[in-house]
Amino acid sequence: MTTSGEKSITIALMDPPYESGTTTTALRIVDAALRKGISVKVFAYEGAVNLTVKGQAPHPNPIKGTSIEEQDHPSTAKFIAGLFMLGQSSPKLEWVNCGLCVDERGSGDWIDGPRRGGPGDLFKFSQESTNTLVIGTR
Repeated sequence: MTTSGEKSITIALMDPPYESGTTTTALRIVDAALRKGISVKVFAYEGAVNLTVKGQAPHPNPIKGTSIEEQDHPSTAKFIAGLFMLGQSSPKLEWVNCGLCVDERGSGDWIDGPRRGGPGDLFKFSQESTNTLVIGTR
């Protein structure tokens, strides 16, 4: 648990952006926890290290015939940037991208907020948190 005795949760994410609904659900859990005053520590590994990549861009949907504006498709990076705004003091959002996974995928250009780390960070986060939730992939 955190030093001040406040509640916190660690969430480990695996899925890359736009591959499944679990990522959106996890980000909603982060949002809800922060809004309830619960600090959140996220450890992103495997494809989830791409969730915070700056270069994500909106696109039109040619099948539906909608423009970028009509589609209004938010990127995971933009969503997470909003979470960092929400969790900049107390409650706090900490986000670590697994460095081994980043190197494998060449995905190091992130929004402001995440830091590079390793599996030891997940262990430390889990020890410091009230609860840990691992959201695996398929």
